[in-house]
Formats: sequence, C-alpha cells, structure tokens
Amino acid sequence: MTPFLDPAILFFGVGLFAGLVRSNLEIPQPVSRFLSLYLLMALGLKGGFALAQSGLTPEIASGLGAAVLLAIVVPVLGYAVLRRLVSGFDAAALAATYGSVSAVTFITATQHLETHGVAYGGHMAAAMALMESPAIILAVVLANRLRRERGGLAPSSGAGAILRESFTEGAQLLLMGAMLVGIVSGEAGKAAMQPFTGDLFKGLLAFFLLDMGLNAARNLPEVRGKSPMVVAYALLAPLVHAALALGLAVALGLSRGDGALLMVLAASASYIAVPAVLRHAMPEANPSLYFGLSLGVTFPFNLIVGIPLYSGFASRFLGA
Repeated sequence: MTPFLDPAILFFGVGLFAGLVRSNLEIPQPVSRFLSLYLLMALGLKGGFALAQSGLTPEIASGLGAAVLLAIVVPVLGYAVLRRLVSGFDAAALAATYGSVSAVTFITATQHLETHGVAYGGHMAAAMALMESPAIILAVVLANRLRRERGGLAPSSGAGAILRESFTEGAQLLLMGAMLVGIVSGEAGKAAMQPFTGDLFKGLLAFFLLDMGLNAARNLPEVRGKSPMVVAYALLAPLVHAALALGLAVALGLSRGDGALLMVLAASASYIAVPAVLRHAMPEANPSLYFGLSLGVTFPFNLIVGIPLYSGFASRFLGA
C-alpha cells in the first residue's frame, strides 16, 4: 500500500477538502477529545508491551538520549534562525512549537511502519514524551530574558513548574500510565487488549485524521499575509530537523524503524500542548503565527510527504 492510498491519510484529505469548501461536516469536540485519548492510550499500551518483551538495552538508552538531545538542540537552532525573521517573542514561541512534538504525526508514522512491516521499539513512545517539555522550558526562559531586557517583570512560573505541569498534564499522564500498564501486564495483557489496541486502532485513527483535516483547513487562513520566509521555515525546518535526527541515528547505529520515528519526532511540531502553555506563559507572542503554521502547514506536509520521505531515508541509511 502506498502512503497516498492509506485510508487514514485519505480521510485526512477528505477532512481537508471538506474544510476548504466550507462544508458543514463537523466532529463534535467531545468525540475528538475521546479519539485523541484513545490513540494515546493505545500507543502507550503498544509501547509498554514492546518494552516488556525487549527490556532496557543499550540501543533503547541511545534512542532516548538522542531524543532528549534533539529536544534541546532543535529549539536553540530554531530561535537563532527565527530571531532574524520575527520578533523575539514570536521567535521563542515558534522555536518551542517546532522544538516540541506532535503525537498524532508520531502515531500515524507508527501505522505507516506497521503497514510496511518495519519493526520499531516501544520505547519510542517514551522518547516522544521526553521531547515534549525541553522546548517549552527554553521558550519560557527566553521570554523572561526578553522581558528583563525591556524592563518588564518575568512571570513567577519557572522551569520546574512548567516541567511539572508538562508531565502531569492529562494526555502525557495517560500515555505514560498506559505504557506502565503494558510493561506490567506483558504478553498476557497484549493478548487481552488486542481487540482494543489492534483491531480498532486503524479505523479510529482514520476518524481522528478526518477531524484533523478539518482543523488544518480552518487554520490555513491564518497563514495568509505571513512573511514568505516564515512560511518557508514551516516547510524547510522539518526537513532540516529530520536530517539532524538521521545523522544521530546513523552515528548511534539505531534500527531503521527507530531511526524513522526519531526523524518524525524531530520534524514534527506541536499544535496542542505547546500552544496551550504559550497562551498563558507568553501572551506577547502571536498565537495565529505558531498555531497556524504548525497545524495549517507543517502537520499536513509531514502527514502527506514527510512520513514516507523520512521512512525512505531511514531505509537507505539504516538498512532495509
């Protein structure tokens, strides 16, 4: 099955088209919320079952270490580039958005690998969780510095509070909790949950991506009028970040599947967790800029073009 004939990707296209033609097709918010929680729970369980089978190995430790390193390097580099294009606060917000990760992009990538029979480690779900917070902390630190330079007062919430909030946020907690359940229950739990984590997964992912297509279409107008250089960043940054991840994967000798997922994580941009934090922690930044670019430009690009591209490069450089 080619990526463009994958039902989940096709349903994303249906939602995108429906949104662009202003159809009245709509997924109720409670249903959308349930689907996102289901996908995170299923992903966590799959990761836990895989970890229970493999145990903690040097390759797993290398993969997690590479993920944390990328979560620090990517937003630092992003801020250095974006500071030349937009204001300091917008640069910090965009750097955090593109330094963090998209769970839906990651989940879609795991399905792509499974469809093509490519094995990957369950610990990559933990890598995704670890990559969520560093970029947010960096953005808050940068924003506080900008406020001091302007003679303003920095907010009282520090890096520790942001980190604690990130790891106790409901979606993150569900992901890690489900992974722990998978590790503890092992093969018996995997067999018991197969109808839930296996049989239903593809259909519910397709339904969720239909909703994401609708959301992406709604946010495309936010991109109009933005600087062409900033829009170009939304398309080129994922490729650069994926290349950095590929270099790390080759240097560490990661497997093809783990390398591909590391590339996907580095290339993705957050449109849920980071915007939610930034609206309160950095009100000076323009939400339509970081939210519109991540969901309206980068998310569709990664879903349609990026995932098969990253998988192809991982296959070429990390083995078939």
